[in-house]
Amino acid sequence: MLRKYHSFPLTELILRSELDRSDVFSISSAGTFAGDGDLMTPEAAEIALALGLDPSAHRARYLVEPYIESADLILALSRAHRREIVQLVPRKVNVTFTLREFARLAALISDDEVTRTIEPLSTTRERLVAIVKLVTTRRGAAGQIEIPADDDVVDPYRRGAEMYSESLSQLSPAASDSAKLLRQATKNPSIGARILH
Repeated sequence: MLRKYHSFPLTELILRSELDRSDVFSISSAGTFAGDGDLMTPEAAEIALALGLDPSAHRARYLVEPYIESADLILALSRAHRREIVQLVPRKVNVTFTLREFARLAALISDDEVTRTIEPLSTTRERLVAIVKLVTTRRGAAGQIEIPADDDVVDPYRRGAEMYSESLSQLSPAASDSAKLLRQATKNPSIGARILH
């Protein structure tokens, strides 16, 4: 009997689609409650197919320290998951965001700032690290978000089609906005970067 992966693994598929550069980005996902080898839920797989994404190859991985250690950017779907990640590897606190937080902070960065930040750097990894640092500086500058839960993506597992739809409506724009900044930051790269969701 196959268990179902109860996080929302669409993030990995959407980010892959948005970034569309497997030679530049290594994007993978892992869950704090995932069972290794679990499939996407039928509801998530149906959404993936409707978006033109192939869910068949997805298999869940349980989040362990080596995955965190090797990532240049870590995107969680909730503040609770972000806390768990940072507790596992505290030194990764500055590169760990919720997806919606990263997108919100990325929107505060102008194209000119991106250009100035990446111009002197030649590799993808250097550029990604520099842009993530730039996004991190916006945490203090942006101040406290009025409703902290707005940085979370709702987990739809076992909550019906309406919750899957709501989750996608939070996830999809944040993934697109995040990917836009990452594409800008990694123009003409030479060495790849790792993103963990």
